[in-house]
Amino acid sequence: MVFGPQDAHIRLLDQAFSCHLVNRGNELMVKGSDQEVDAVFAIVSVLRELVSKGYVLAERDVAYALTLQERGELSSMVSLFQEELATTIKGKSIRAKTLGQRTYIEALRKHDIVFGIGPAGTGKTYLAVVMAFVALKKNEVKRIVLTRPAVEAGENLGFLPGDLQEKVDPYLRPLYDALHDVMGPEQLARSMERGIVEVAPLAYMRGRTLDDAFVILDEAQNTTPLQMKMFLTRLGFGSKMVITGDITQIDLPSGKRSGLKDAMRVLTEIPAIAFVQFEDFDVVRHPVVSQVIRAYATDDEARG
Repeated sequence: MVFGPQDAHIRLLDQAFSCHLVNRGNELMVKGSDQEVDAVFAIVSVLRELVSKGYVLAERDVAYALTLQERGELSSMVSLFQEELATTIKGKSIRAKTLGQRTYIEALRKHDIVFGIGPAGTGKTYLAVVMAFVALKKNEVKRIVLTRPAVEAGENLGFLPGDLQEKVDPYLRPLYDALHDVMGPEQLARSMERGIVEVAPLAYMRGRTLDDAFVILDEAQNTTPLQMKMFLTRLGFGSKMVITGDITQIDLPSGKRSGLKDAMRVLTEIPAIAFVQFEDFDVVRHPVVSQVIRAYATDDEARG
């Protein structure tokens, strides 16, 4: 439904424009300047077209339509939602939800090494896992390898109880959550037992060659330059690597350089490597998350 549950979508539009919106039943009346009235009806028309194609709108979709309208790119929204990447274990469609996500997916298909860089909530990790699952399902790869540096606000793996798997699990929870979505817990457990899905800390990548694998390095901003070089040189034949991170959330000790920031400087001229930069308007969480990211970015600039 275009208007949303309890007219939530109409309220978003009403808050975004100074014109007055009144809806009665299935009719919407807009009173205001010609420019704003045209903008509102352009957005509503796009939303109606998406609904007519069977897409179930969420508030974040309306918020993103407002962003695209401001950027003069509203016409691209219908084509954006057309392709279904996969379905969750519950049957829910997984699609690109922003232009940045679509660019990222295209890069994952065309390049063997892809860097997804940007703020939290942009889907860079989730989509990497979904594309890894799709590649595995199509027999394009034989296994999925998930890894992440064990750096978290001064903690390290040695302070956590349990065996190696139990120590690593808390650090890789976002990757597990995405795999649970597309595989389900039972299939994921079987795949891990058979070695089809492997989870390991970054330190355990040293000395290996990863053939026929879809390898994901998450939280790459917390690697050192030596760790990043070590990881990238594990790439074998028939494999893909995805490196995700947010350079505004580096947890390395003071004075240590980020391997992700180094890679952005050193590797940009290599054609086989793609760098996709997400922006705050690519955030697909609650709309206030984008505002939080912008507020912190403004404060960081002010502090120099």
